[in-house]
Amino acid sequence: MSEELSELLKVRRSKLDELRSKKINPYPYRFDRNSTAAAALEKYKDLKAEEVSPEEVKIAGRIMTRRGHGKAAFAHIQDGSGKIQIYAKLDILGDEKFKLFEHLDIGDFIGINGPVFKTRTGETTIRVKELELLSKSLHPLPEKWHGLTDKEHRYRERYVDLIVNNDVKEVFVKRSKIIAEIRNYLISKDYLEVETPVLHIQPGGAAARPFETYHNALDMDLYLRIALELHLKRLIVGGFEKVFEIGRVFRNEGISFKHNPEYTMLELYEAYADYNDIMKLTEDMVSSIAKKVLGTTKVKYKDLDIDFKPPWPRITLHDALKKYANIDINTDEKGLRGIAKQKGLEGYMELPIGKIINLLYDNFVEAKIIEPTFIIDYPVETSPLAKRKRDNPKLVERFEVVVAGMEVANAFSELNDPIDQRARFKEQVEARKAGDDEAESMDEDFLRALEYGMPPTGGLGIGVDRIVMLLTGQPSIRDVLLFPHMRPTEIKQTDAKPEELKILDDNNRKKRI
Repeated sequence: MSEELSELLKVRRSKLDELRSKKINPYPYRFDRNSTAAAALEKYKDLKAEEVSPEEVKIAGRIMTRRGHGKAAFAHIQDGSGKIQIYAKLDILGDEKFKLFEHLDIGDFIGINGPVFKTRTGETTIRVKELELLSKSLHPLPEKWHGLTDKEHRYRERYVDLIVNNDVKEVFVKRSKIIAEIRNYLISKDYLEVETPVLHIQPGGAAARPFETYHNALDMDLYLRIALELHLKRLIVGGFEKVFEIGRVFRNEGISFKHNPEYTMLELYEAYADYNDIMKLTEDMVSSIAKKVLGTTKVKYKDLDIDFKPPWPRITLHDALKKYANIDINTDEKGLRGIAKQKGLEGYMELPIGKIINLLYDNFVEAKIIEPTFIIDYPVETSPLAKRKRDNPKLVERFEVVVAGMEVANAFSELNDPIDQRARFKEQVEARKAGDDEAESMDEDFLRALEYGMPPTGGLGIGVDRIVMLLTGQPSIRDVLLFPHMRPTEIKQTDAKPEELKILDDNNRKKRI
């Protein structure tokens, strides 16, 4: 910790002690507001220079800037709606309250009331008649841009990031609106929102490694869910015809710009539909959400211009490999393994053909697809929960949506034949025995549900975080997660390196109340 920062912390704690010695409660219970900063700015935007409002406003917020000495001072306070300037004057506040105001620090929360006026420069300002300290800040804030700029430090202390970087806060406001619009869209289409278990007896519904836990009372192992799929399909069996869930899923895998160990998934299932119906729903839903939240279907992501306006192109996995990588998979097993060798795929001799095809696509095609595109019809070996393609049993009716080189959705015509499903699970069990720890397990209860009969069904899974990334122009999933997972560090009084943290200077910080 730098000497400067250490001194600032000591000064603030000394001020806290002094407040208490003067019987001033630095952490009162409530404050009765009648306005927000944004509401006051809007209501009094038409005041003329030096004109004063006839009524007073009561607002509360965090001190973000301050200037002035002597008998008057200006400051800006920030609440959840924005910032507004305030003006404190000795002959209005009185000696005691003005002295309190002088010795407040940037970061402190205050409540004020007073009339609103326009300064000579045209800034809407509240003239402080009464002042109350609502929360004493014991840690100095970093200065915007010059302060909390180190990405990892910002992720670790998101609460500070949100205070000083308003554009970060706006991303999460948009995230909330995007999720709300997903929900509104589906409810408008007569989907029923449901909740299914997070703790599973066995992992299933995706090719992923789970997190394991243990339940003491039941004396049994449990797993955090890796997907929502199998429980939602049970509901289709039970008679619900349109269901969806927005919830967290957990995968014990790597971290990257598009991967976090826990993330938000939307899954929906519709009886009597197939993957063609779900394609139409997907492009309509995403484009509708973009228009609702952004006012347009066009977005800027990194340096790419993307338009979500439907219809989106549809291309088979076979044709995508040919078009984007000049790889023709219309050959026998020996030919495919030869291609894998030529392309430098590791372990290709031990991999099944379907996985080789998927790896070729992942490595040489996906990153080249920019506009929203449906990649359709995948090898049956890689899609154990999808229905076989009606004119080619070696493929399944499955699509992925790829945007800006990133998969954002996965969907099937859902497999509802319990005999075929059992055979596929058996193949997955054998793959697991052979060392594939992402293979599906045999889920007897799900098979029993299918044996009662599941109607033809279309299903969809969307990575909500990735959609938010695209619609808000954020390059990393960590930028759209409030608290992304990080390797822990020792927490000291500050985690910032001195050169990374430029402190907002406390006005007259060595003075005492």
